Amino acid sequence: MLCTVYCMPAASMVSQTFAADHFFIRYDHHHHHDHKDLRRWRSRTTAAASAYPLFSNPKASSSRQKFYQEALKTARDKFAGEISFQSEDKDVSLAKALLYVAAEDEIFMVFNREMDACSFLNEGINVCSSSNAREWDSVEQMPLDGKTISEWLSELDAIAKEVEADLVSRDIGCHLVEVLQAVNLVLFELRGFKRSPVLVDSKHSYLHLVLSSGCGSAILLSIIYIEVCRRLGLTIVGSRVGEDFLIWLRTTYPEELFKVTSGHSLFAVVNGRCVEDPRSMASDLTGSSLLGLEIASNRDIVRIALANLIRFHWKCASRSNLGLMLTSPLRHAHNADEKPNKIDKPNVPLLRPQDLKLAIMASERLLILQPHNWALRRDHGMMLYYNREYGKAVQELSICMAFAPEEEAELLEPFIEKLHLMRLESSWKSLGDTASMTVK
Repeated sequence: MLCTVYCMPAASMVSQTFAADHFFIRYDHHHHHDHKDLRRWRSRTTAAASAYPLFSNPKASSSRQKFYQEALKTARDKFAGEISFQSEDKDVSLAKALLYVAAEDEIFMVFNREMDACSFLNEGINVCSSSNAREWDSVEQMPLDGKTISEWLSELDAIAKEVEADLVSRDIGCHLVEVLQAVNLVLFELRGFKRSPVLVDSKHSYLHLVLSSGCGSAILLSIIYIEVCRRLGLTIVGSRVGEDFLIWLRTTYPEELFKVTSGHSLFAVVNGRCVEDPRSMASDLTGSSLLGLEIASNRDIVRIALANLIRFHWKCASRSNLGLMLTSPLRHAHNADEKPNKIDKPNVPLLRPQDLKLAIMASERLLILQPHNWALRRDHGMMLYYNREYGKAVQELSICMAFAPEEEAELLEPFIEKLHLMRLESSWKSLGDTASMTVK
């Protein structure tokens, strides 16, 4: 059984460990307090290690790592099972699929935090422990911001019950538009859900965090709306319109959704400001034009959420390299006259590794849904390249060439040849490092 532990950043760890008592162990001369300080240092380190007992034992540490690897695989398998093409699209639960996404990412980040804690303990630096850590031994029991997956699903049930209670208190019948107004009241007024115009925080990109904070991306708020209405027996559908994803009640009289009351139509309340923005394609929609839009399937909606997650994590990973494009190295490889991309230079920490890995994980899930999408596979291969996984990048980009248009394949071919050489060079360096260590 394991527990989720949240550790403070490295800088704060050091300041709290050493600034609190202002003690140093000196080696230039003896001091009558040296032995006391050394005993204090040992006791503090021992106490910190007790918060991470498995890391104090190599065998236990290996067992813990194996557990996390199995938990990651379980979360991925459950996501794949939820969106499996063997089941009908109507049976796909948007909430479950995205909560499994959140669980896998959280497991990955928890493992990274514990490995960081292990490194600090090995250096003799005190590490905070969480007294509120919650024990878990399966993905279903793992806490996501304090609640399990089933408890977050129950949160959606609770919102639906609040809507029902509002309808009963106002003695409102079952007219669909009135029910929709009650949903809007509970979500946007009583609970205060709102859209984040710019995604700058991961809490706006994961379903459980949006349910917790009340603020999130448009696609996640749409998913919450769909899930709540499904529990009320209402069918909400959606479609991509330009850069926006819009949802509405499937009804025989869609023009009712565009009647303006209290300054806004129901369609505008559900979908936000984009509907009333003249620069948006959504502003031109009417009740009759809704009927001509292509309805997104549940799997399509999951794809959109994953694509947004990839963009968010890539943006975070490349924050120190403003404007860096995934496909930039392809152009450099194709044009021999240009200087090589700076990622080829050794020892240059170009991207944030954790955010890059999270983007890769989101891309892997998206490939389960769209295995023959050549552009997606190209982008996935490029992320592997940035992550220095040259062998995997060669494999993905080679598969991409089989599906890509001819002009794109021509760009990929010289880059893949370059990757082959980089993979060989990295393997030679590894052999050289091993040999030098053996000689020493």
